[in-house]
Amino acid sequence: MPEAMDSAEQLLVNRKQARYFDEVVELFDQEPPPHIMRNLEAIVEAAEIQPGDSVLDVGAGTGVLVPLIRAFKPGRILACDISSRMLARLGEKYPDVETHLSDIVEMGLEDNSLNVIFMNAVFPNLVDKPRALGNCARMLAPSGRLIISHPEGRQFVERIKEVVPFPIDPLPIFPQLKRLLRNLPFLLTRYQDRSDLYLAVLERR
Repeated sequence: MPEAMDSAEQLLVNRKQARYFDEVVELFDQEPPPHIMRNLEAIVEAAEIQPGDSVLDVGAGTGVLVPLIRAFKPGRILACDISSRMLARLGEKYPDVETHLSDIVEMGLEDNSLNVIFMNAVFPNLVDKPRALGNCARMLAPSGRLIISHPEGRQFVERIKEVVPFPIDPLPIFPQLKRLLRNLPFLLTRYQDRSDLYLAVLERR
């Protein structure tokens, strides 16, 4: 993985991302094509959400996962994003979802307060992945699941790296992901790296 940025560089990248996603709300607030929708359904199913669970969607955008999460009858759905306009749109569509304008590394939810965290189509954008993963581990209850996914796969991320106006990383291949998790209380229970779908399931130990 690329070398870590200092805090000033991280803040600058986050601001660039927030401005970009504020400007493309309409592009993201559309029904996904059927093949992507099928992959999103598989991603949410992989989390094994139980009735009453507390579920956080990181980089939630306009809420594409929310209806799929709702189908499993969680007790609480939370969404965080660094784009205020994305979150505003999500809040208009799904007023029952608890929204947080925040980088995941700054989320201050109570320890062990979540059962499932989704990082769908957002992991490459996270500037400080070790801190993000560490904060997720803190907020997840034992046996909680963290889902790192992309419904269009790792090759799609490689292509968009060339066109977005801020740096993003590749999705980690298996050895890279294992290294990222080395000092964290996660067990990697599933890893799928297809041309059209990336899906990793991490269980909080």
